[in-house]
Amino acid sequence: MTGSEAPFLPRSPIRVLVVDDQGIVRKGIRALLAEVAGIAVVGEAGNGRQAVEQALALQPDVTLMDLAMPVMDGIEAIRQITAQQPDARILVLTSFTSDDKVFPAIKAGALGYLLKDSEPADLIQAIRQVNRGEASLHPSIALQVLQELRRPPQAEAPPDALTPREVDVLRLVARGMTNREIGAQLNTTEATIKTHVSSILSKLQLANRVQATLYALQEGVAPSPNASEQ
Repeated sequence: MTGSEAPFLPRSPIRVLVVDDQGIVRKGIRALLAEVAGIAVVGEAGNGRQAVEQALALQPDVTLMDLAMPVMDGIEAIRQITAQQPDARILVLTSFTSDDKVFPAIKAGALGYLLKDSEPADLIQAIRQVNRGEASLHPSIALQVLQELRRPPQAEAPPDALTPREVDVLRLVARGMTNREIGAQLNTTEATIKTHVSSILSKLQLANRVQATLYALQEGVAPSPNASEQ
């Protein structure tokens, strides 16, 4: 290698923590992901308490989180993980579609919500989306959240609550861009974008980027992903 040549640095795989109380499910997911380039399972947990411990110890890129587990359920585990790691990226993988599971999980900080009857390809795609900081919701779950957002909040924010720059940021959040990518797009710092995002969530009374994305789609701030197909 000559002095002008840069060494090849392979892209790091997405490090995944698998949390499920059923060992056969954990082993199945591990076997599936072992066949996928760019994804590596770095740990497993059989209940919510173990999930919190493993998430803090391993610092995974994405945590696959079941909801119904002994000792501590998945929703409480999400709350505890995000309380200590606000940037943690958690993808719920469960069989539950009821409002009392979906909305608390998203409010607790989950970026994605996938059902266990999904295809393996959907799981792989969701892991990659959540790793990029994008919302990833099963279609039926996305519809539930969208319907919930259509209900007027107790103290609805006025239409002009956001500044023009905040609208720009919200539009890019809805495209699944990270704070760093938005900063580069808008020629400002990542810290400034983080401040804008926090302000957007506060003004619109939304819990996280998932709800912000769906709000943007509902209000026409961002085009629907299927708009070009219509």
